[in-house]
Amino acid sequence: MVAWSVTLVILLVFISIILILFKLKGKHLATISKLHTELEWRRSLGDAANVTLDPDTANPLLILSEDGKRVRRADTRQDLPDNPERFDTADCVLGCEGFTLGRHYWVVEVGDGLDWAVGVARDSVRRKGEISLSPEEGIWAVGWCWGQFRALTSPLTPLSLRRVPSRIRVCLDCDRGQVTFFDAGDQAPIFTFPPASVPGRRIRPWLWVGARSQLRLCP
Repeated sequence: MVAWSVTLVILLVFISIILILFKLKGKHLATISKLHTELEWRRSLGDAANVTLDPDTANPLLILSEDGKRVRRADTRQDLPDNPERFDTADCVLGCEGFTLGRHYWVVEVGDGLDWAVGVARDSVRRKGEISLSPEEGIWAVGWCWGQFRALTSPLTPLSLRRVPSRIRVCLDCDRGQVTFFDAGDQAPIFTFPPASVPGRRIRPWLWVGARSQLRLCP
């Protein structure tokens, strides 16, 4: 009986140690995953860019704030000059700033609008007529479009997230030709257009503003 009692105690101690080790291993893996996510986020950041919107490129349906930080879609077209830089059909606007080297990031507050997209575009992106919101057109973006959160790839890539972010961090790495999107709230990665997918030309911030949507560039 004594031998059986000692064996039972040793067995219980052994099982307790195994359970503790499994618990510690789970916490360790969770910590590694969190650190990996933060490392990817920090690698993609680069320099904070003070982005403003270029009124000369804005579709006549888009109304910009005086400081160039907000844009919303109007119900009727404004009477604006049809200059070569302006999008005349797609509800788009470009940022004033263009980037060719280095890493840069900015944050866009998207709110709860029905249709919107944020990302980057080639400086030479087509402005006239119907355009495809895709890399083939020179646009790399994510957005809430047609009732679902998607990456604007070709074909479209549905994104399964726990929630749609209210603020999106756009991270542009010109040297690698890569653009990455993060949830600016918890720094969780959203989507990455892989290295060399964004050509080494002048790249500008890009927004698409659909019905009942308003976007804001955060300071």
